[in-house]
Amino acid sequence: MPPGPYSATKHALVAFSRAPAATLPAEGIRVHTVNPGFVETPGFPQRGVLGSRLLERTIVEPEYVARRIVRAVERNRPEIFVPGWYRVPAVAQWIAPGAVSRLMGRRRWARRAG
Repeated sequence: MPPGPYSATKHALVAFSRAPAATLPAEGIRVHTVNPGFVETPGFPQRGVLGSRLLERTIVEPEYVARRIVRAVERNRPEIFVPGWYRVPAVAQWIAPGAVSRLMGRRRWARRAG
């Protein structure tokens, strides 16, 4: 899937989960959102596909994601990023969306030129 539609659907899911996460605790219901990065699974093998050793080092195993989910539920964390450092680009996008868009545009242009 192209990055635009993928990102849009991921953002829609995050936004959708935040509404019940804000309203349902009064009913005793907790909502947790998991924002995973690259996860090595049989259905979506990541290693060898990303084309960069640096990117391949960001891949996590499903068991790691499962442990993070359990910990988030135990600690009542409403939203987590797996791995945790994925929160940095999300915060950058929130603080300076124009700057992030320009940076991503330059990366795409540089890839096409090289």
